[in-house]
Amino acid sequence: MKIKTITISLFIIALLGLIGYRVFSNAEESAKNNKKGDKKPPMMVDAVIVSEKDFANTISLSGSIEANENVEIRSEVSGIVEKIYFTEGTNVSKGQVLLKVNDIELRAQLSQATTRQSLASENERRAKLLLQKEAISQEEYEIASAEFRSLKAQTQLIQAQIAKTSIRAPFSGKIGLRNISPGTYVTPTTLITKLVSSNQVKISFSIPEKYASEVENNTPIQFTIPNNPEKFTAKIYAIEPEIETSTRTLKIRAIADNPNGKLLAGTFATIELPLKNIKGAIQIPSEAVVPVQDGKVVYIANNGKAKEVKIETIARTDKNVIVTQGVKSGDTILTSGVMALKDEADIKVKVKQEKLPTSNF
Repeated sequence: MKIKTITISLFIIALLGLIGYRVFSNAEESAKNNKKGDKKPPMMVDAVIVSEKDFANTISLSGSIEANENVEIRSEVSGIVEKIYFTEGTNVSKGQVLLKVNDIELRAQLSQATTRQSLASENERRAKLLLQKEAISQEEYEIASAEFRSLKAQTQLIQAQIAKTSIRAPFSGKIGLRNISPGTYVTPTTLITKLVSSNQVKISFSIPEKYASEVENNTPIQFTIPNNPEKFTAKIYAIEPEIETSTRTLKIRAIADNPNGKLLAGTFATIELPLKNIKGAIQIPSEAVVPVQDGKVVYIANNGKAKEVKIETIARTDKNVIVTQGVKSGDTILTSGVMALKDEADIKVKVKQEKLPTSNF
C-alpha cells in the first residue's frame, strides 16, 4: 500500500513537472515572437540628391496701371459754352480746340482798350517831339510814356483772356465723357471732361525695404492683368528716393508700351520683379520642409536612418525652397512621408531623378 502511494505521488510530480516545462517553453517562445514583432520594417520614402544651381530670383507683387498723362479739362475763364468741338471717347491731338467759351464781352473790352492804347501811343509820340524841343519837362514825357505802356499791358491782358476762351488739348490722347453742354455756364471749378494719354502706361508698385538695394532703373519686368493670359513687359524708369515709413516699402514706377489700348488705367497688375541672381544656390522641394516651433527642418538619409536637420531659407518658388544653412550639395533629402518621420527612424530610400528649376517665372 505504501509503495503504491509513493508510485502515485511520483507520477503526479512528474506530470506537474511536464506541464510546467511546457507552459514555460510556450511562454518563452511567445516572448521571443513578441520581441520580434515589436521591430517595425523600414519606412519607404522618396528622396532627391541636392546639387548647386544658379537661381534667377524673382518676387511677385501687386500694382496698378496708370495713364502716362491724365488731366482734367477746365476753363480758365468764366462764361457760357458757345460750341463743343470734340466727341466723347475719341482721340484728339495736342493743341486741338475742344470747346469755345463766349467772348463777346472780352472783345468789346479789347476794342475799347485798343482805342485807348492808340491815343496813348500818339500822346507819347507827341510828348517825345516836345521833349526834344525842350517844350516839356522829362517828367511830363515819362508820364505820357507810362500811360501808354499801361494801356498796352491792359490790351495784352485782354487778348490773353480771349485766347483762353478757346480751350485746347494740352497733349494728344483720348477724351473722356463730357459733363457740360452748349449753353452751360462754366467757371474754373467746372469739370468739363478728362483727357488721357495711354499710348504708354505707367505701372506703379511697392517693394519691401529689404529688396531696395536690388532694384535699379531700366530693369525689365513682366506683368499680367486680370482675365488676360498675355504677359506684358515694362521697364523701370523711376524709384522713390526714400522708404515709406508707415509701410516700410519703396515705391517704384515702370513704363510699358500700349499700342493696342489693352492696358486700361486703374487696372490691377501682377508684377514679376527680377532680383539679383544667386550663384550656386541650394534648392530643395517645398514638400521636404517641415515647419517646427522654432523654424524649419528637413530629413536627410544617413546610413539607412532619417537624420533631422534644421535649415535657414531666403526665398522660394512655386515648387522649391532656397536654403542657405543646414543642407549641402550631395545630401539626400527625403521628400515623402516627412510629417510622419522622426529623427533616427529606419528608412528605405528611393531616389528620384528630379531636375530642379532655376527660376520661378
